[in-house]
Amino acid sequence: MRKFTGFFMLLVSALMACRPAVAPDAYKKVFSDPVLYCKTVKKLNDVVMQNNFPPIIASRNYAYANIAAYECIAAGDSSFTSLAGQLNQLPVMPKPEAGKPINYNLAALFAFTKIGNAVTFPEGSMMGYYNELKQMADSLNMPSAELKNTITFSDSVAAAIMRWSKADNYAQTRSAEKYTVISTPGRWVPTPPAYTSALEPHWNEIRPMVIDSLGRFMPEPPPAFDVVDKNSTYYKELMAVKKAVDSLTDEQKHIAEFWDDLATKLNTVGHVQYVTKKFSPPGHWMNITGIAAEKSKATFAITVCAYAKTGIAIFDAFIQCWNVKFKYNTARPETVINKYIDENWRPFLQTPPFPEYTCGHSTVSSAAAEALTSVFGDHFAYTDSSELEFGIRNRSFTSFRQAADENNRARFYGGIHLHNSCLVSTREGRKLGAFIVQRLRMAKKP
Repeated sequence: MRKFTGFFMLLVSALMACRPAVAPDAYKKVFSDPVLYCKTVKKLNDVVMQNNFPPIIASRNYAYANIAAYECIAAGDSSFTSLAGQLNQLPVMPKPEAGKPINYNLAALFAFTKIGNAVTFPEGSMMGYYNELKQMADSLNMPSAELKNTITFSDSVAAAIMRWSKADNYAQTRSAEKYTVISTPGRWVPTPPAYTSALEPHWNEIRPMVIDSLGRFMPEPPPAFDVVDKNSTYYKELMAVKKAVDSLTDEQKHIAEFWDDLATKLNTVGHVQYVTKKFSPPGHWMNITGIAAEKSKATFAITVCAYAKTGIAIFDAFIQCWNVKFKYNTARPETVINKYIDENWRPFLQTPPFPEYTCGHSTVSSAAAEALTSVFGDHFAYTDSSELEFGIRNRSFTSFRQAADENNRARFYGGIHLHNSCLVSTREGRKLGAFIVQRLRMAKKP
């Protein structure tokens, strides 16, 4: 996605400069531009990145904001179906008042921004942008009554989504018991350089959006921990990781770095430590959604639908994966190799702070790929430029599923997962994504 910098004011200035007066219906054209919605999601993406939201929580930020936007679109466009009654415990949404003009695209932008503001910090992080939207509508001569009606309706949807979100058990998990570190061989322990505590060990207690049972997507157990028998599956998997990292090609390094998506990386140079920030996996797939929407020239409504469906798939995929992670609590390759094989070995990528089996990025990537395939089709070729702002060159794919398959190799090349974990995660994520696509009725077929 192109970087968002003063886009609105530049656009309004251009309109004002090109004609003596803004056309009476100029606002309709501006607020029907799907790129505007993509840039709005990117705005939230930047807030999430700059304020260090871990990927698990970031998935919640994107899901609720995009659902609020989608419900505004569904209220104004009969070719889309409300998610009320389809998502767990989501009640019937507020209805627009009959006979009152409402710009439903702008309502979607307002609702997304308000929910994005409510589920992130610092307080008011998205409200400057919200006020820009209002100023833009006014500058483009949107009738004051229509703007007022749009804000009123949008606020009612946002309030309903916020009430629903507060029953997902997120607040209760903020004070839940922390992960207990036990030095049992093969069990997860914090990893260098930050030795951060395990992130969100109670995330499986969060209410899913679509899946009705976590047991539905429970994979087989990981290979039994065994570093004594060199013919054991575990030992062979472990040594495959070490061998891969010790002999990476430039292409493999690029693949690993491209899919790294470690939101907060602690860098150590001598006695100096500093943090660098990037998008987490949900943020990366939000960018991919925008790239696909722009390339396909999707309508505003289809664009919002694509973001909402992808956000829902990612949200549920994290819950499923975290349920598995903290059931088995498996150690990372770095921990085991350092203790039993080579104390100086380091993975190519920095190890994230949670158990190894299964792979979160591979799970959510495969689920997201299924959601996007259902909207834009299979064999949708695109170039992913998401990482350019972090100095990592583009990669091109023939489909979303190919991208997800590359991701499972990336985590192995990075040295942070056994390859079996990535393969199982890709399979389970794909199953989960397909289940969500099959369950949700969003865009009605003609």
